[in-house]
Amino acid sequence: PAAAVLQLFKTLHRTRQQVFKSDVRALEAARIKINEEFKNNKSETSPKKIEELMKIGSDVELLLRTSVIQGIHTDHNTLKLVPRKDLLVENVPYCDAPTQKQ
Repeated sequence: PAAAVLQLFKTLHRTRQQVFKSDVRALEAARIKINEEFKNNKSETSPKKIEELMKIGSDVELLLRTSVIQGIHTDHNTLKLVPRKDLLVENVPYCDAPTQKQ
């Protein structure tokens, strides 16, 4: 599992660099948080707990990669959103009337 833990650590940092690109404060805060979480749990030996922590880390990486959009204040009341290309996907049309499950 040590190799999987290291791989997750690297993946989280790569994702952090993409998601918070050019936002120095967010990049640093995310770097500190990732390092802190791994450091706080580095002596964990329970396979069940390690698996749990790995799941949390994977979920966080997925959430960052698929749900976080950078915003830039252009003036007092305006925020310009800067979505990454991988976030720009086709919308699923909204259906106001739920379908009956068979």
